[in-house]
Amino acid sequence: MSIDQSEFRRILGHWVTGVAVVASCTEEGGPCGFTANAFTSLSLEPPLVLVCVDRAANSLAGIRETGRFTVNLLGSGDERLARHFATDAGDKFEGVAWTTAVTGAPVLADALAWVDCRVTIEVPGGDHVIFIGEVLGGDADEGEPLIFYRGGYCRFMP
Repeated sequence: MSIDQSEFRRILGHWVTGVAVVASCTEEGGPCGFTANAFTSLSLEPPLVLVCVDRAANSLAGIRETGRFTVNLLGSGDERLARHFATDAGDKFEGVAWTTAVTGAPVLADALAWVDCRVTIEVPGGDHVIFIGEVLGGDADEGEPLIFYRGGYCRFMP
């Protein structure tokens, strides 16, 4: 017997997470991405991260087809960007400055930090797919993170 879905969500909403935009490219080369908070570091040797992608996400195919993705950690002033990438809007990258690094996956110009990854393993995880990626590059700037807590965006107060 499983816990009720709404109760599960309420309970786990008490876990504070960072907010990121996971980005990749379509097979045709266009950028795709979505807002995520199911992301974590996994290993130092080799450097690995994991990200969980909803099976209904449009970007799932891009990650599978290209075998690459970036995780762009958002700063405290990026709530608008987080909300934008959380929608099913057409071209989410229209008006958003980005570049590429090692794999060719999009790196958001204003990201607080980012990692560029090559998929090493794909694992089923209920209504999500878990991608484990080897980190091939990345960078970080000074600033405060955007965080998510109990269903809303918050700012970190050191």
